[in-house]
Amino acid sequence: MARPVGATPYAARRRRPWRTWVFLALLLVPIIEIAAIIGVGKVIGGVPTLVLILVMSLAGAWLMRREGAKTWSALNVALSTGAMPSRALADAALVLIGGTLLLTPGFVTDFLGFFFILPATRPITRSILERAVRARLMGGAGPGRQARHTDSAGETVEGRIVER
Repeated sequence: MARPVGATPYAARRRRPWRTWVFLALLLVPIIEIAAIIGVGKVIGGVPTLVLILVMSLAGAWLMRREGAKTWSALNVALSTGAMPSRALADAALVLIGGTLLLTPGFVTDFLGFFFILPATRPITRSILERAVRARLMGGAGPGRQARHTDSAGETVEGRIVER
């Protein structure tokens, strides 16, 4: 059976759950941010709330620049020494995501952005990211677990994953 050019045997099984998540995020995050800003504004007042949002954005931009430079330096060192730059790449992705969140006005996104960028909390986020990527790449199978794969003929191929 001929497939169209560029088609893969897995194309029919692909789902797009990320579209649902992006839609929900675009819908819910502004509502949550507005509620948080109103809540903080009721406690400390309107002007201090705006000043706090500006200060957090400026601090976030400064922190993103500093941690981004450190991450870029670590990535260059890893590449020049021939080491696997997986940690540096993960840190670069986290700094980029955290910086984007910090530049978005609001308290909830700033909290998440600081969590992604701060050197003390980045290892926690990096381990979550590594588990998600590993699960995505290995289809949920970890070292020593059984793996199942369906080939182009629709037959299941079983195997064992051995990590070296």
